[in-house]
Amino acid sequence: MPEIRDGQAAMSVGAATDPEAWVDRYGDGLYRYALLRLRSPDLAADVVQETFLEALRGRGSFAGRSSEWTWLVGILRHKVVDQLRRARREPPAGEDPCTEGRGEPPFGRRGHWRVGPGAWRGDPSREIESREFWDVFGRCLSRLPQGIADAFFLRELDELGAAEVQELLGITPANLWKRLHRARMLLRQCLESGWFGPRAKSSRRS
Repeated sequence: MPEIRDGQAAMSVGAATDPEAWVDRYGDGLYRYALLRLRSPDLAADVVQETFLEALRGRGSFAGRSSEWTWLVGILRHKVVDQLRRARREPPAGEDPCTEGRGEPPFGRRGHWRVGPGAWRGDPSREIESREFWDVFGRCLSRLPQGIADAFFLRELDELGAAEVQELLGITPANLWKRLHRARMLLRQCLESGWFGPRAKSSRRS
């Protein structure tokens, strides 16, 4: 899955800058990413600060095989996972994040769509190169319930193994599958209404 993009991601591979410029150059993008993951301004600011400190200590290990932005995001992801480990707790009894806003299930008893997904017109592989698309995608991610978002990010973005995600979130394999399925459904619905759908496309043309 492509990583969340930022305006500073255009830095060329191997480019190195003075650490004193990191906050101005990357601070806003890293903070937005951390806030999307943790949904707490204070925690987001803390992990970004930890990221810069870790990067400063390990600057000598930066081999230039990727951009500084990609390198810093990699450090930030580890800091976010560490924060989730520290804050891990079981959801309150009887509360299942997969049921938030569920409404009618999309499939009937025979496994058929109740209301089929909308057709995605155009070329999705080209659409994802648009900065506007990533703005919409980021908004869609921010609307996912916290427990569902955590599972989706850890499995799809951080690429952790299923067993590790289950241990980290304290959930069963079945619950992980439900959270990932729910995340994909919600993201698809959001993107259909906000980007790929006919109405969204006509509003962008106007």
